[in-house]
Amino acid sequence: MKAGRQTRPSLLRLLGPGLVTGATDDDPSGIATYSQAGAQFGFTLCWTMFLTLPFMVAIQIISATIGWQSRRCLASNLAQQLPSPALYGLVAMLAVANTINIAADLAAMAEALRLVVGGPVLIYAAGFGLACLMVEVFVPYHRYAGYLKFLTLVLLVYVAAAFSVGVPWDRVIASTLAPAVSLDRDYLVTTTISPYLFFWQASQEAEESRLSYRRALASGDQPLAHSFSQISIDTWIGMTFSNLIAFFIIVTTAATLNAHGITKIETASQAAEALRSIAGEFTFVLFAAGIIGTGLLAVPILAGSAAYAVAEAFGLRGSLELPASRALGFYGIVGAATLGGAALAATRIDPIAMLFWTAVINGVVAVPVMIAVMVMVSNGRGRANFALPPWLRFCGWLASG
Repeated sequence: MKAGRQTRPSLLRLLGPGLVTGATDDDPSGIATYSQAGAQFGFTLCWTMFLTLPFMVAIQIISATIGWQSRRCLASNLAQQLPSPALYGLVAMLAVANTINIAADLAAMAEALRLVVGGPVLIYAAGFGLACLMVEVFVPYHRYAGYLKFLTLVLLVYVAAAFSVGVPWDRVIASTLAPAVSLDRDYLVTTTISPYLFFWQASQEAEESRLSYRRALASGDQPLAHSFSQISIDTWIGMTFSNLIAFFIIVTTAATLNAHGITKIETASQAAEALRSIAGEFTFVLFAAGIIGTGLLAVPILAGSAAYAVAEAFGLRGSLELPASRALGFYGIVGAATLGGAALAATRIDPIAMLFWTAVINGVVAVPVMIAVMVMVSNGRGRANFALPPWLRFCGWLASG
């Protein structure tokens, strides 16, 4: 009995790459999107947060399984399916999209801090960028993963924000359970797919798999049998958490901004500032703190996912577990993406333009990556035979469609 209890991991230990990846989807850019959804359409988009969930979960579980079983990033596995020029083009576009996304996030974080305490936005943006870069370079993965898991708790401020304002929950429930679908262009394109989430979760599962293998060798035990169910639980909880937070952001902005005739929100910090006069100082501070906290979570992941993808596509040694001296190319990509994003944020380029081009590039990258991933797990090609249940493959193909 004692041995049985030792081999059954607790729920907290099960949570890792899936939880962090899900939380990252609610970065400052995502907060801006959900705030605009709530301000423009009220409660009518609440139902989409639950409709998209199984498709998001499916593609993330598949990516995670590939990373764990192969002990390699997604780019290395995609090299078995795609011609080299296509792979290089995709990871290059991913790196560009992530860098632009970093710029938008750093700008939102800096503006949120300015709204709370005052001061120079450019210095704040540069400071946030340097802080994220230092942590990623100097903290090894096994400690860094715990830091990321802890940071996911910051998203709970958006639940608190929703309950700090007067929300007509009867209307929210009605809009969620009996949705009104519109063919309006803005209504249809409110959400987008972020392919960096595929690459990040696959790379982190690969890191966990390699760590498990090395620990087992050092102790003389068998490597950890990281079951499909463990990956599934972690991913379901992470993506459900992500969509619930998005749901509460829509509810908060719909009950305040939309109800007061404010239907145009361009940035997350603008949403926070608008909330100050409508919902009060407490809700404003909660919203602004969430922008900063989610940015601290998302910026290193945006840079890290780009580094994993580019490094493995070009055969460079790369891992967040390695010191910088042993993976110069990998950390050079991390630095270039982070500092490049900080430089873009300093140019004062229209944040809406940055978000638009990020969405465009993500759309171009996501389609071939998802199709190549589904072909890989369907025909058994690659470094491992990825055994997945039929329902998961079906949802993965449907998500790709």
